[in-house]
This record gives sequence, structure tokens and C-alpha cells, in this order.
Amino acid sequence: MLNVVEGIFLFVAIMESILGVLGNGFIALVYFIDCVKKKFSMLGFILTGLAISRICLIWIIIIDGFIQLFSLDTCYCGSLSEYVSYMWIISNHSSIWFATSLNTFYFLKIANFSHYLFLWLKSRISRILPLLMGFLLISLLITILQVGKNINENKMRNRNTTWHKRDFFVQQVSINLGVIFFFTLSLIPCFLLIISLWRHRRKMQLNSTGFRDPSTEAHVKAMKVLISFIILFILHFVGYAIEISHYTVPENKLMLIFGIATSAIYPWGHSFILILGNSKLKQASLRVLKQLVYCEKGGNFRAT
Repeated sequence: MLNVVEGIFLFVAIMESILGVLGNGFIALVYFIDCVKKKFSMLGFILTGLAISRICLIWIIIIDGFIQLFSLDTCYCGSLSEYVSYMWIISNHSSIWFATSLNTFYFLKIANFSHYLFLWLKSRISRILPLLMGFLLISLLITILQVGKNINENKMRNRNTTWHKRDFFVQQVSINLGVIFFFTLSLIPCFLLIISLWRHRRKMQLNSTGFRDPSTEAHVKAMKVLISFIILFILHFVGYAIEISHYTVPENKLMLIFGIATSAIYPWGHSFILILGNSKLKQASLRVLKQLVYCEKGGNFRAT
């Protein structure tokens, strides 16, 4: 049984998951409709893939958490934990890869640098995505092979030798090298874009008579979105690290639930940031809200 604090955090994690599925599902639906209308673009492909991968990631986080909380014997025995591990790898790698592609896309489209390397990358933006895809496939292949090797080693250790926490953390670091690579690669263009926007904002403020210049405020909004993304992204990895640490103290359920709640903030929080920061998604969401309000008013009118 869970105590009150554990129950509250579990409720928070479930609500975050529901919001994440709804928010990411909305993004995927909007761009799927564009695909049907033959208006699909590179940005649409990235956002659709990001939304779908995050929905899968949310489900894996919740399923894995519930298995560990309420079916601990099932988690440590049998092949269920192996299937969950492989699904986690695919969904987590895909989610971070699409986030990296999105940050790189925005960086090359919006940022303004005179360095020759940036100009060279900007002129070849259509080739960046296939290059990143190649990195993703290599990372997935290496990670899946490493996980399979670790699973076999763990089975042998459980039979013949004692388990050491140091070995466990070494294994976790080794299978997450690809994730760390994409995490770092995602933050680099994000920070560079913030620098570019900050420089451009300062330049416009010096050349403008009034502070409330529309272009300046647009850049401030963009910087806020990027900073929010960085914070949520880091929180996701903090939560994941807490979840990993729980394996060394499986009796501490609060640590696991807190890790789930922390790691789930990013998939749902960033989806709503994207909806509010993207004019297309924002207009679509406003149309949906107006339709819901209209239906609710109509229902109340008929009820009276």
C-alpha cells in the first residue's frame, strides 16, 4: 500500500501523463491533417515524430513505474522487463532525436551568425536531418546490443555472483551514452540560438525609440520558450536519474514515484509550450476551445 505522500505524487504523475498524451496527440493530429492535405513540411515531420515518440515515452514511463510499484516480482523475473527496456530505449532515443532535430532546425532558420561554419550548415539544412538520422540509427544499434549484453550478464550474476551498485551504474552510463550525446547536441544549438536572439534584441533596443517594439517582444518570447525547454529537458534527465537510482533501493517507493513525476514534466510541459509558441498550433487550439465553448453553451441552452 502507498502512503499519502506517495499517493499524491502518483496522482500528479498520472495527471501529467494524461496532459502529455492530450497535448502531444493534438500536435500530431494537426500535422497529420496537413499531411492529408499535402501541406507537409520538414517542421511538420519533426513535430509529428516528436509528438508520437513522446506519447510512447509517457506510456513506457507509466507502465514501467506501475510494474515496479505493484508487480515487483514480475519486473525482476521473466522477459517483461526486457521488453520494457527495449521499448524505453527506442522511445527515449526517438524523442531526444526529434527534440535535437527541432532545436537544430530552429537554430539554422532563426539564428544570425556570420561565421562561415554556420553559413555552411544553413545552406545545407536539408542534409542535416538525414545526418542526424544516421547518428540515431547507429546509437540505437549500439545501445540495443549493449542492453542485450547487460541483460545476459545480469542473469549470470544473479545466479553465480553478488550484485554491486557500482556495476549497475556503470552499465546505466554505458547504455545511455547515445542519449547523453543527443542531449548535449540538443543543448548546443539551443544555447547558441538564445545568444543570437539576445544579441539581436539588444541591437533592436539600441536602434528603437520605444521598448515595446513588436519584433523585440517576439525575440523575448522566443528566448523564454527556449529557456523553458532547457529547464524541462534537464528535469527530464534528473527524473530519469532518480528512477535509475531506485533500482539500488527498491523498497523506497517514494523515490521511484518522484522520479516518474519529475521525468514526465518534460513530455507534457514542452508540448504545451510548443502549442503556445507555434502560431499554427495556437490558432488550431483556439478554434478547438471556441468549438468546445460553443457546444457547451448550446448544451446548456437546450437543457434549460
